[in-house]
Amino acid sequence: MDLKLIQNDSWLEPYRHAIEGRYNYAIQREKELTGGKQKLSDFASGYLYFGLHKTNDGWIFREWAPNANEIFIVGDFNNWQRDEQYRLRRIQNGVFERVFPDNAFKHGQLYKLVVCWDGSCGERIPAWCRRVVQDENTKIFSAQVWNPEKPYVFANKKFKPNIDPLLIYECHIGMATNQEKVGTYAEFTRDVLPRIKKAGYNCIQIMAIQEHPYYGSFGYHVSSFFAASSRFGTPEELKELIDTAHGMGIAVIMDIVHSHAVKNEVEGLGRFDGTPYQYFHDGGRREHPAWDSLCFDYGKNEVLHFLLSNCKYWLDEFQFDGFRFDGVTSMLYRSHGLGEAFSGYADYYNLNQDGDAICYLTLANKLIHQVKPGAITIAEEMSGMPGLASKFEDGGMGFDYRMAMGIPDLWIKYIKEYTDENWKPGHLFWELTNRRRDEKTISYAESHDQALVGDKTIIFRLIDADMYWHMQKGDATYMVDRGIALHKMIRLLTASTINGGYLNFMGNEFGHPEWIDFPREGNGWSHKYARRQWELVDNENYLYQDLAKFDQAMVNLITSEKDYIGVNLYKYWDNSGDQVIAYGRGDLLFVFNFHPYKSFSDYGMLVLPGEYEMVLNTDSKEFGGFGLSDETIHHFTRPSEEYPDRGWLSLYIPSRSAFVLRKKPAPKKRGRKPKK
Repeated sequence: MDLKLIQNDSWLEPYRHAIEGRYNYAIQREKELTGGKQKLSDFASGYLYFGLHKTNDGWIFREWAPNANEIFIVGDFNNWQRDEQYRLRRIQNGVFERVFPDNAFKHGQLYKLVVCWDGSCGERIPAWCRRVVQDENTKIFSAQVWNPEKPYVFANKKFKPNIDPLLIYECHIGMATNQEKVGTYAEFTRDVLPRIKKAGYNCIQIMAIQEHPYYGSFGYHVSSFFAASSRFGTPEELKELIDTAHGMGIAVIMDIVHSHAVKNEVEGLGRFDGTPYQYFHDGGRREHPAWDSLCFDYGKNEVLHFLLSNCKYWLDEFQFDGFRFDGVTSMLYRSHGLGEAFSGYADYYNLNQDGDAICYLTLANKLIHQVKPGAITIAEEMSGMPGLASKFEDGGMGFDYRMAMGIPDLWIKYIKEYTDENWKPGHLFWELTNRRRDEKTISYAESHDQALVGDKTIIFRLIDADMYWHMQKGDATYMVDRGIALHKMIRLLTASTINGGYLNFMGNEFGHPEWIDFPREGNGWSHKYARRQWELVDNENYLYQDLAKFDQAMVNLITSEKDYIGVNLYKYWDNSGDQVIAYGRGDLLFVFNFHPYKSFSDYGMLVLPGEYEMVLNTDSKEFGGFGLSDETIHHFTRPSEEYPDRGWLSLYIPSRSAFVLRKKPAPKKRGRKPKK
């Protein structure tokens, strides 16, 4: 076996046996699951079998609960009492089933299961339930019969995501409103999607879709994996959101949580059939030591069926364009990556890895791309395991992208630990571009993680308390001027060096002034900090609008370049003493001066010879800068005797600024017509 993953990286040769073993194990498990006679996509259709379904002449309900002796459906239709008419019958392999007449259920009715096992019973929400609602008064969650008279019909059925490059706007439906409440799918469609379209992003990544009992978990403690959270609206409204986004040319991916599950037993899958190990590991591996949650047993075929079916369900039923898989590092390692340094290749092949979890992720990627060939999959992974974002046939796990999780840490380190005089643009460039050539990444300066209480956004770290008093135009302090300048430079350096995609969290593009703190007991259950203050960016008197304008211009510049990620980066100039760096990408030349007070006149650097015009300037007055450069001037190189293929470019580079020049095409030579 000669897998490309090993061919492309000779350092992996000592671990050939492990890599080939993972590859073969995935093939083996797939054959085991499918019987070798059907596609993986055919196997992963459990959502069409389990749960409550309307038939032509009635209803049918199925549930898997191998340890159960009896299961009853109780609801507001039978006064929540065990009724023989609603008793399920055990058929085979731990599956319970019952066919009901047409009048047994009505749209909107509430129900649960009463699951009984030796010695006890418990109320449960069906594992495959598609709709779960919470009573506003009692706070109790119940399943809801969902069979609307007019199911949503998608208008944009042949949408194809634009990934050249992938520009992701990470968002949360509930906090996307400026009101102190939980926002809705409908409000997001009406109010926020147009903002994202205007900002130039071609993809949204939506958090907290899968139902979760505790709003403040940010959606990461999932209870009902097949239910779109009802606190934001109806399934039809979510479908309309996705359909509308597609009509705008915006892809929609979902933040899917298969790394763990909420511990709740009444609302979630914990002890669903009375055992602790139906869906999860037993013993010491059952609970995640850091997340207060339960860990799936990926070695069970039934668990794989559940999770793979979940992937297909969201693609099929809601037309999502893919997934960002949460907590992949936790899945890959028996230690969940806790306390691990990951300082060398041996750390990826030391028997601390969870082979079943690796297999599941591999099969999930294969399934997703089988169901929707143009789908997008992203791994939230920080250990750097090789092959994560390589093709399965090459020996990888099949993700399209991996999150470049070290980049926000890099920026935080620089802001916290280095004085402005000690910023090294060459080191920054190396860190931003230090990645595996055969794996695409999603680069970002900050995500939702950096905006949460207990952490700080970049803008807050830079400006701090002056954010509250001096963000009005004409009233800026030195701290504000510095923060505004570096905020733009940090984003431009991050976005321009991508090799796959770029991500921004909702509101951070304009320097949202508040952290995120969801309603909880400690803040009086307030929504004050669980929202986005759009009125700030809409106000022409504030610098927030200038930052938003810059972000839009930056995104538009990147998307205007054909095959942006296909063009290699080339570093033309790096002077750590001056804190100046210049690098090229095709016809674009990026020039940065990180020095806090030194501006340079007639600063020379060797670049591709030709004529250059300025197309983006962080110091432009339009973007909250000082406007020290004449952006109308065209710059011409002069020949270099020592480097014939390069030319000397002389530039004025103001302190703490960056700009982008575009090399103009050389004029076509006109030849003389031959004499007759």
